[in-house]
Amino acid sequence: MHDTTHALLVIDVQNDFCPGGALAVAGGDQIVPGINALMGDFSAVILTQDWHPAGHSSFAASHPGRVPLEMITMPYGPQVLWPDHCVQGTRGAAFHADLATDRADLIIRKGMNPAIDSYSAFFENDQSTPTGLDGYLRSRGIAHLTMVGLATDFCVNYSAVDAAKLGFGVTVRQDLCRAIDLGGSLAAAQDSMRACGVILA
Repeated sequence: MHDTTHALLVIDVQNDFCPGGALAVAGGDQIVPGINALMGDFSAVILTQDWHPAGHSSFAASHPGRVPLEMITMPYGPQVLWPDHCVQGTRGAAFHADLATDRADLIIRKGMNPAIDSYSAFFENDQSTPTGLDGYLRSRGIAHLTMVGLATDFCVNYSAVDAAKLGFGVTVRQDLCRAIDLGGSLAAAQDSMRACGVILA
C-alpha cells in the first residue's frame, strides 16, 4: 500500500528543456526512464508543464535589443530573459515522448499570464499569484512531496522552496533532475533549498 500522503511532483519534462529544444538542459532526457520507474512508488503523481502564450514577457524576443539570458527588472523583480520556449500548443511545450504521462493524476500548467513568468509549481514569479496546486494537495491529504525534473536551479528550486514554505515535507531527487547552471545558479539553488529544510537526496 502506497503512502497516500506522499506525492511525486514531476517538473517540466518537456521537449524544449531536453536536448534539441529551445532551452535545452544538458542531459535533460536522461532522467526520463528513472522518473517513469519512480512513478510506481507513489499513489499520486503530478506533472507540471510550462505553458507560455506566444510573445511572453519573459522572452528576450519580446524586448527589442535584448538577448537571451540577459537580466532585466520587471514589476515583480529581476527576470532572466529566455529564448522563446514552451509556447502553448507547440512541439516544444509537449512532454518528452517517453515520459509516462498516463500515470498523472493532475497536470498543472504555469507561465500562462503573459506579464509574469512562473518557475514555481505553486506561485507565479510575483510570489503571490497561486497556481492552485497547494489547495489540490491539501484537499487530497498530501503532506510530503518528492520532486524530480527540469531544471534543478530554476523550476525545481522555486517549487521546492515554495512547498517547504507552505509546510510540505520536500525531498528533491538530484539524480532525477538536471540543471541549467547559469553562473553558479546550481550551487545557489542548493543552498536556498537546504536553508528551507528541503532534503537533497
